[in-house]
Amino acid sequence: MISPAPSSTDIAGRLGDIQARIAAAARAVGRAPDSVTLVAVGKTHPAEAILAAMDVGQRVFGENRVQEAQRKWPPLRARCPDSRLHLIGPLQTNKVADALALFDVIETVDRPKLARALGAAMAKSDCRPACYIQVNTGEEPQKAGILPAEADGFIALCRDEIGLPVQGLMCIPPIAEEPAPHFALLAEIARRHDLPVLSMGMSGDFETAVRLGATHVRIGTAIFGERPPQS
Repeated sequence: MISPAPSSTDIAGRLGDIQARIAAAARAVGRAPDSVTLVAVGKTHPAEAILAAMDVGQRVFGENRVQEAQRKWPPLRARCPDSRLHLIGPLQTNKVADALALFDVIETVDRPKLARALGAAMAKSDCRPACYIQVNTGEEPQKAGILPAEADGFIALCRDEIGLPVQGLMCIPPIAEEPAPHFALLAEIARRHDLPVLSMGMSGDFETAVRLGATHVRIGTAIFGERPPQS
């Protein structure tokens, strides 16, 4: 059974708790708390939940699907023009133009075909959202992301040949494995390429991610509760 949707007060309290835990994890390894950005993941949650987070100062959000964001976000942007929106789910090449128009960051650049489509669309547009390369650190066949052994070449392709504004890397560790080695691997790839952004860590493991260098953590359930079923 899905729990009742949290109230605005619940969301505000949960956000405060998460922010305090991020700050504590950062300080534990000598980092400034403001070196970590909380990306509040609103996928499948209603606009009212996003507004509750906005009302207590949250400004960076993540959505999983272009179509859902197109329906939900125009009035939210009007309400909060300084908000920033990250695409954290798979991007189909036929949705590239829509994604460029809507998102400030695309975290899931994961294959050459998509990278080339993004480059071509950016060349025709004034929109150049920051791009993160998604790395499949667990080499899971069912999961998106470039394989670690192919990451160096793919990063070079995206930056040097296609000219994408690559700022960092993203990963989603295997659910049944200890996440720390995956976060450490992502951090090492980023170091090799002098990439400043590491998007890693979710509701169950974000403190570990912060201790291992995450600059962005993507948290949904711990803020907004269980995701409602999609229609």
